Amino acid sequence: MSSSDIFIGETVGTAILILLGGGVCAAVTLKASKARNAGWLTIAFGWGFAVMTAAYISGPLSGAHLNPAVTLAFAIKDGDWTDVPTYLAGQLLGAMIGAVLVWAAYYGQFQAHLTDKEIVGGPGAQATSAKAVEARDKGAGPVLGVFSTAPEIRHTVQNLVTEIIGTFVLILAILTQGLNDKGNGLGVVGALITAFVVVSIGLSLGGPTGYAINPVRDLGPRIVHALLPLPNKGGSDWSYAWIPVVGPLVGSAIAAGVYNAAFA
Repeated sequence: MSSSDIFIGETVGTAILILLGGGVCAAVTLKASKARNAGWLTIAFGWGFAVMTAAYISGPLSGAHLNPAVTLAFAIKDGDWTDVPTYLAGQLLGAMIGAVLVWAAYYGQFQAHLTDKEIVGGPGAQATSAKAVEARDKGAGPVLGVFSTAPEIRHTVQNLVTEIIGTFVLILAILTQGLNDKGNGLGVVGALITAFVVVSIGLSLGGPTGYAINPVRDLGPRIVHALLPLPNKGGSDWSYAWIPVVGPLVGSAIAAGVYNAAFA
């Protein structure tokens, strides 16, 4: 794979991943969305299908890493770090593009949601305004969950450990079940297996933190949230932002080490 193929594949694939994954979060969250309040099961399957679609699109070009944790695992497994910067650059750019596309697709819903006094507070606000106050106290705005993850209980060690464990499961599954014939990305069957692993992680381990399990899945859209001209959007919760970056990378390194020791 050439550097240009890797960059284009990861940019397009990660953009699709975030468009569909962030899209399901927007669909469930935002006022005037037909899927509002559809629930966690919808989000878990939405993210799983997002992974599957993005992997099949980008696989022929880049091997469909779509995640710095996956790229790190392959580098540790093979001892080859040559293309890591190219993968990471494409992934971060793609994640930001995908987040912008979610905003464009749900533009009217964002406007309605963020000008609703019951959601954002202000004169005439009713019972749910307390949620807006709580969100502001945590540094998170009322639609940040469309873009990035946040814990239900803020406990730094637990939140970090949860992300490490979830990513460990993802990476070990990819390395043992998901590789293509060259061993440098997801195969055709592996992409489907990985999609269902992501659903499983969401259902089983996603409750505490929202299961980032992918640094750019969280960081790229969080940057976009900070930059977009959204009314009453609140903060981007940067005090938490390091956990969904560091946790997945640590989980990936542990999984790759276990794979090399036990399976390679």
